[in-house]
Amino acid sequence: MNKAPAPTLYRDQRAWRELQQFLPERLRLTRTTAPAEEFWHWQGHRVHLDRYPNPTAKAKVVLHHGVGTNGRQMSLILGAPLARRGFETVALDNLGYGLTQVRRGATPTYDDWVDLVVEYLAHERSRDDRPIVLYGLSAGGMLAYHVAAKAPRGTLRGIVGMTFLDQRDQRVRDETAHDRITARLGGSMMRLLARTPAASLTYPMSLACKMSALANDPAAMKVLAKDHTSAANRVSVRFLDRYLNYTPALEPEHFDRAPVLLTQPAADRWTPLHLSTPFLSRITRVPVNTVVLDGAGHYPLEEPGLTQMQDVIADFVTRHTS
Repeated sequence: MNKAPAPTLYRDQRAWRELQQFLPERLRLTRTTAPAEEFWHWQGHRVHLDRYPNPTAKAKVVLHHGVGTNGRQMSLILGAPLARRGFETVALDNLGYGLTQVRRGATPTYDDWVDLVVEYLAHERSRDDRPIVLYGLSAGGMLAYHVAAKAPRGTLRGIVGMTFLDQRDQRVRDETAHDRITARLGGSMMRLLARTPAASLTYPMSLACKMSALANDPAAMKVLAKDHTSAANRVSVRFLDRYLNYTPALEPEHFDRAPVLLTQPAADRWTPLHLSTPFLSRITRVPVNTVVLDGAGHYPLEEPGLTQMQDVIADFVTRHTS
């Protein structure tokens, strides 16, 4: 029997529809409330975008997933709710995730992820001059920092992260990796392999990190764990090496590009607050605030944390873009 072709649009994908059944009914998308789907071409890649266009919106929010999620999952919990509050939102699928189509023969690295978002923000700014805030869930939080540090000054009015994890810190690796052996030896092994022909080999993220803690609801976790565009994804050895060892354009002591907000789920079993605090405490040149989301897991499906997250991010965007 021939295998069915993978969907190229989320309107044809079942995974997110199954996942949204675990969200409050007010957040479940229908055919008429789902975002518009677009593609942006970058260096031969076809990058998928979920957009809620709003030409009259005073600000845009660009949403980025982590290493176990995708852009549609960002639209579910934040893109659509913020759009209903009057913002224009765009959720992108970075290289190798979601429905983005990677150029044939390419082996993307984490550096490519950062560069893609930097150039995408430049693309958005070329469309109009409305201010932009960048949000990242999980690993996307640190990516938001890396992007803000590298992008030209004035690109962003603020960054929001679900976590800010510096993977160069052994404490972070110890608590977020799949197991202690992976935490202690995985980075060195990936660094060695990345310098060999094995660099393009792929590895399941579920074996690299504590993916089983992505969602606190066991049934929702089962849905995520079989989705090859998010939690069941595989990444290259080269990607993992650069992800673990990426050096930002500005270390936190020198970061002065935009205010920072951490929205930390209180019931996060993967990346608790104390893993983000060491990095954020080093940022002193811009305001840094933390809001704890009551009852929410790493991928927040639970109230009241979901509403708290949407409220505080909407307020952050309004304050820093008005």
